[in-house]
Amino acid sequence: MKFAWIAWWIVNTFWLALFAAGSIFLAKRDIDAAGAIQTPEIIMLNILVLALPFLIPLLIQIGWLVAMLVIKNKRKQNEQYS
Repeated sequence: MKFAWIAWWIVNTFWLALFAAGSIFLAKRDIDAAGAIQTPEIIMLNILVLALPFLIPLLIQIGWLVAMLVIKNKRKQNEQYS
């Protein structure tokens, strides 16, 4: 079970770092590949578009967390009754 928690944190750290790097890249550029000037509104829209694909791993990670907590809780209950 401890491995599952460690893996959960490693995967979360990876996704967070990937999202942060992408967001920083989008926020720091002044002109995009098409030559359009990046205003703060467009930068925020770009980051929102980047965030949409990250929702799927986020939902999977939340499901993984809930499953681990349920398994941990069931193990505790089984130990109490044993």
